[in-house]
Amino acid sequence: MELDSLFTFFATYNPLSKEARSAIEQICRIIHIKKNEDLQSIGHTCKTIYFIQKGAARIYYYTNGIDITESFSFENNIIARVESLLTGKPSNKAIQILEDATIIAIDSTKLFALYDRFPDIERLMRKIFEQGYVETVNRVEGMQFHSAEERYKALIAEEPAALQRVPLKYIASYLGITQVSLSRIRSRK
Repeated sequence: MELDSLFTFFATYNPLSKEARSAIEQICRIIHIKKNEDLQSIGHTCKTIYFIQKGAARIYYYTNGIDITESFSFENNIIARVESLLTGKPSNKAIQILEDATIIAIDSTKLFALYDRFPDIERLMRKIFEQGYVETVNRVEGMQFHSAEERYKALIAEEPAALQRVPLKYIASYLGITQVSLSRIRSRK
């Protein structure tokens, strides 16, 4: 299995012993999924942490029949419905693949079971989840305190290729605006 990109990502958070790496390798599998397919559907209980080797994905949900994009993930990043992963309850959100993707799927039940044997794995995941929490707080604050144009500029600064890789309707939804408003913002550049 080709897992080097996953462990390179992990190393940016916390070094792992050879034994810890080997234990994680045993609970990973590589999957290939086509564009526009759901990796996980609404109502599913998340028991997998996904690492995107190639491709793009989004987490989305529906409110009042409207498709809302919560987040995007691209190469060399993790995507999971953490609220379901940590509570064991079905999620009201789904993960959709936006480009043909190669993904490393990590069985979270088996991963969490490794925590007692490998404190470096527990530390690694704590740091990853903490970073995800900070990103969520920043996103909420961005929605509360920044204009749509500021949020658009932040998205482009953080992920410049998003406009070429993600349909504009999902970008508008992510920003909390209509496609018409997004077109106006884009025309002002």
